[in-house]
Amino acid sequence: MSHSPVGMEKWALDTPALLLDLDRLEANIARIVSRCRECGIAWRPHIKGNKTPAIAHKLLSAGAIGITCAKLGEAEIMAAAGIRDILIANQVVGDLKIARLAHLQRHADVMVAVDHPIHIQAISEAARAVGVDVRVLVEIDIGMRRCGVQPGRPALELGHQAHAAPGVRFAGIMGYEGHAMMLPDNEKKPACAEAIGLLAETRAQLEASGLEVGIVSAGGTGTLAFTPACPGLTEIQAGGGIMMDTLYSGGMYVEGLEHALSVLTTVVSHPAPDRAFIDAGRKTTNAEYSLPRVMEKAGVTVTGLSAEHGYLRLEGPGASLQIGEKIELISGYSDLTVCLHDRIHGIRNDRVEVVWDILGRGKLQ
Repeated sequence: MSHSPVGMEKWALDTPALLLDLDRLEANIARIVSRCRECGIAWRPHIKGNKTPAIAHKLLSAGAIGITCAKLGEAEIMAAAGIRDILIANQVVGDLKIARLAHLQRHADVMVAVDHPIHIQAISEAARAVGVDVRVLVEIDIGMRRCGVQPGRPALELGHQAHAAPGVRFAGIMGYEGHAMMLPDNEKKPACAEAIGLLAETRAQLEASGLEVGIVSAGGTGTLAFTPACPGLTEIQAGGGIMMDTLYSGGMYVEGLEHALSVLTTVVSHPAPDRAFIDAGRKTTNAEYSLPRVMEKAGVTVTGLSAEHGYLRLEGPGASLQIGEKIELISGYSDLTVCLHDRIHGIRNDRVEVVWDILGRGKLQ
């Protein structure tokens, strides 16, 4: 930025611009914290969606016990910003990455998911070479059929291998009930209970075998209504709900959280009464899972995106737009929208209050 936009009205920003309504963000954070407290569990929010240390610090200040990352590179950015308790909720594989993970323990307490003895052996060797211990969570497949060892005896055996490995500290177990996220509530509730029940049963088996299971981690925004109340969990990882998007509120049926993330865009063409085009396309907002939605413009609908353009349909007598007019879009899937931008503009009362660099952007390794 050649100059700071702080203090400007949001409508004066050049477009496309990524906006975050701070009042709504803070209200969403408070609601998730309240949900966790009423269920007696901790919150370790995923930051793979916002990728911004300043936002992560807001979550910790509000009561989060730590954060969850998707990639080692994200964890390095968060550790450099002073965050200590970090879970990488994926497997870290390869000599270069494992060495980085071990060295990162000097600067933060980073734990990582494992689901195979190869993971444990590699972490053990790297940790011993550096002279550190690395916490691990055994990831269990609780129905999504993605990563994870099978519940029961396979998880029990891997937990004991982790406990016995020098330089490795077995910290607990984790799973992800992602297969339940898109189900309607009447199906989602029993699916969550069944999935988390597998974690709880495995926890009981591990503890009966003499292992302490300090952490049982699961949960996403799409199951926030049900997963936190399932017995056996110690924490949830739901993080995207602090911003919300059309996927969460539409395809995942999430209620009670406000749309805080938006994209400011300009009408660049209006070639027919029922058609207009904006300067926000697939390079600005994601439409793979759910199209963005126009805010506060009756009769104006996003019908598609190309690389640089958004396609608008205008229907009804009240639907009108002018070339050069700026409108806001509720983001499509936020995880795949934020990563398209360099910075995020924190908005309060329609003015820019703060600008945060999205420092975790591009940290794919």
